[in-house]
Amino acid sequence: MAEVTEANWIKPIQRQNLSELAYVNLRDALMQGQMKPGEELPLRPISRSFGISATPMREALLRLVTESALEMDSRGRISVPHLTRAALMEVRKLRGFLEGNAAREAALHAAPAAVDALEQIHLELIAAQNAGDYVCAIGLNTQFHLKLCEISNLPITYEVVSNLWVRCGPLLSHLYDAGLPADWDPHPHVRVVNAIRAHDPDAAYQALNMDIEGGGAGLLAHVKD
Repeated sequence: MAEVTEANWIKPIQRQNLSELAYVNLRDALMQGQMKPGEELPLRPISRSFGISATPMREALLRLVTESALEMDSRGRISVPHLTRAALMEVRKLRGFLEGNAAREAALHAAPAAVDALEQIHLELIAAQNAGDYVCAIGLNTQFHLKLCEISNLPITYEVVSNLWVRCGPLLSHLYDAGLPADWDPHPHVRVVNAIRAHDPDAAYQALNMDIEGGGAGLLAHVKD
């Protein structure tokens, strides 16, 4: 049986409600691109890595299988699914609409302190990117987009968008494979933040969609037709 490579998203769990905690940890790792498409998650090795028994880990894994965040084959082996091109394009369209609308709402209603927090995530992303820490940068990119939904004060949108990120997050492990778009000056995140500060909902919507379309272009090479 394959062993799980130690990774920084694996943390021993010692509190109560072990299944829920394992589920949250796995879900966050999927959203932040810390697991790759096709990666296998053998039950007993991953249970040992988390420091819990197989039963709560199995419950957490099967819960994610039910949500289509993971997949299980006919032999009961669980792995991270490969996203198809059609699925990626659908997710991009949904994100563009939902996150774009969240950007509109943030431009109309977000408090200055909330926008400062959003900007700080982007600055940390750029610092990680410049340091060559692309794993950290990918995680911060996820945080930026979810924070945007949070400050828009649209809790249902936040829930739906976070589920979309669980589905597309593993693909983001390839986000920097082709480098960065050469014409991003300024970065779309900066455009989003500036538009929100200027209370310009249309500009915020457009900047957000520019980020999704431009940033995701290189990911098309890593999906199945």
